[in-house]
Amino acid sequence: MSDAPPLFRVVRGTPTDEELAALVVVLTAKAAAGRAPSAPERSSWASYWNHRAPLAPGAGAWRASALPR
Repeated sequence: MSDAPPLFRVVRGTPTDEELAALVVVLTAKAAAGRAPSAPERSSWASYWNHRAPLAPGAGAWRASALPR
């Protein structure tokens, strides 16, 4: 067992196990709400279009659209 002080303590009354569990859920949700949500990782496939220059219309544009850049 650790020597860390308890995170909370009951100072009055005798709560049931269910009441203590509900309190733990509320405190955990409150603590989690303060944290910023982490953004999901974007795959390189999803960001592919961010790295390509836009196509310009003109002679041979259809051929250039299939060529690697």
